[in-house]
Amino acid sequence: MSTIQTAKRKSRWPRWGRRGLMENIATAIIAIGFLMLFQPFALSLYSYSFVTMLAGTAMFIVVSKFPE
Repeated sequence: MSTIQTAKRKSRWPRWGRRGLMENIATAIIAIGFLMLFQPFALSLYSYSFVTMLAGTAMFIVVSKFPE
């Protein structure tokens, strides 16, 4: 495969769908879930903290397969 075809193939992904930005968003979701877990104010935030961290982890695993 030539470099021109490789460049064209990479350009099909939108800029917001590339790995760098999406990995940062997934990491932020994991951090938000962690903060929700250790806050002492609202039981509802504590209740959804595990789901939030799980969603961020799953998103990170999927996004890590995206092209740069």
